[in-house]
Amino acid sequence: MASGDVIVIGAGVIGCSIAFELAKAGWSPVVVDKLPASGYGSTSASSAIVRSFYSTEAGSAMAWESTQVWNRWADYVEHADERGAAVYRQTGCLLINGKDDAFVSLIRKVMTDIGVPFESWDVDALARKLPWLDLHLYGPPRHPDEAGFAEAGEALVEGALYFPQAGYVNDPQLAAHNLQRAAEAHGATFRFNAQVSAIRQSNGRVDGVELADGTSLPAPVVVNVGGPHSGGINRLAGVDKTMTVRHRPLRKEVCYLPGPSDVDLESQGLFIADMDVGGYCRPETGNKLVIGSTEPACDDLTWIDDPDDYNTAFSNQWTVQAMRMAMRIPTLGIPGQASGTVALYDASEDWIPIYDRSDLPGYYMACGTSGNQFKNAPVAGALMATLIGTCENGHDHDQEPVLFDLPETGRTLDLGNFSRRRSIHRESSFSVLG
Repeated sequence: MASGDVIVIGAGVIGCSIAFELAKAGWSPVVVDKLPASGYGSTSASSAIVRSFYSTEAGSAMAWESTQVWNRWADYVEHADERGAAVYRQTGCLLINGKDDAFVSLIRKVMTDIGVPFESWDVDALARKLPWLDLHLYGPPRHPDEAGFAEAGEALVEGALYFPQAGYVNDPQLAAHNLQRAAEAHGATFRFNAQVSAIRQSNGRVDGVELADGTSLPAPVVVNVGGPHSGGINRLAGVDKTMTVRHRPLRKEVCYLPGPSDVDLESQGLFIADMDVGGYCRPETGNKLVIGSTEPACDDLTWIDDPDDYNTAFSNQWTVQAMRMAMRIPTLGIPGQASGTVALYDASEDWIPIYDRSDLPGYYMACGTSGNQFKNAPVAGALMATLIGTCENGHDHDQEPVLFDLPETGRTLDLGNFSRRRSIHRESSFSVLG
């Protein structure tokens, strides 16, 4: 194919993965990003957690496949980066089972159906293995000004599911750079500080992009992986009105806290997802914890109209998240100075991504991916390359969804699960857990 036969908008971890997989398949991608380097946007603010469970079988199968790739990351990106490879730290994952937790019951079934290894720990096993956790029930999650906040019930949690192969990536931005270098080794090119101002169209299909500096980049295929800016890019292309699943930027805060002094997180730390207190945490270098929210019903979600204009200061939400996690980890200290990240996630209505074509021929989308799709970047790149190649060869994906084989785990994904025209997945957790 000719040079510049596909333009990828966005050089986050998923945009770089798509470029890498397209380049390996014989395309000549040109990646454009308004920021100065790959992985500078939502990717850099990701908690970079790798886990296998989502509320849908398709999402879980994709995550389990991706876990296998992260386990051999340096080989996957072909050791092409002068900075070295990002490191996957396999800590294990604990999904706390609160009282009558329908989400945990669903995950147990989905993991069993897919064949993901996990263990069921009862409350005695939890107390023995992780004595630094308070195992009382606190839910449902509340705000500090609500009655019952931080008041432990008499009953204990009903145990937990433990996933030994889960963990996190130590440097999400470096992971994106690894993919950039791997893509460049196969012929991809990257243009930074390049903001898209228009989507070119000709004869009823996409014809490239215009940049804010007046540069015109022609191409018969364009892929929108613009993260929080992807909704605006879809509006430029005029493809947003026929989508049944919406996506838009969501403001998120993540806390960085010193770990409890009585716990060696290097040896005992693991990723904990806890719907009972409404939060998650994972260890970080230096005996620290990264703490986020699972979007409980009591929290107001802050949706943003303009991704270039939002409050980047910490709010009371930072304190609320830290306090909720301190219920489960009572020796966790909360410093007076907030530390962490404030960033935007591009989230869909059901927190399940859109990996799809559009109603504009040649224009494709990988949207609604921020926050909970970092772990799926390797598979997202490969399935988008397959989808694009299949559709550009004349296949009608809307009428007959493309099937994508997962070579590591031997399953097949129906890509219709990620359609822009799908119905809302009612079994979703409607949270960052997917």
